[in-house]
Amino acid sequence: MNAWILLAIAIIFEIAGTSLLKASDGFTRWGIGAASIACYWVCFAFLAIAITKIPVGVAYAIWSGVGILAIALIGWIIFKQNLSILQMACIAMILTGAVGLNLTTQVEAQTAEADAG
Repeated sequence: MNAWILLAIAIIFEIAGTSLLKASDGFTRWGIGAASIACYWVCFAFLAIAITKIPVGVAYAIWSGVGILAIALIGWIIFKQNLSILQMACIAMILTGAVGLNLTTQVEAQTAEADAG
């Protein structure tokens, strides 16, 4: 499977895990807390596979950057948490960096093909 798809799956489960962690209310709601832990386990399983093809620093920056953006939006929309203009600008810079890394990074298989050709 494509390494970027694996990373995307890891990001989706990280976002779900973090959202469930907030919803667990400090693990006072054990079922939701357990679901959060399960999401993190799946997240790290896919991330571990993705970093065999994507440089770890790039994969981690994209994973965390997209996660930050998504959780900030979920916090704002679902959990009704406020964001200042400065906070939104900083999050936009993180997203810009994550997109830039994605656009400028080749996975190992592509690099190996280019070197062989």
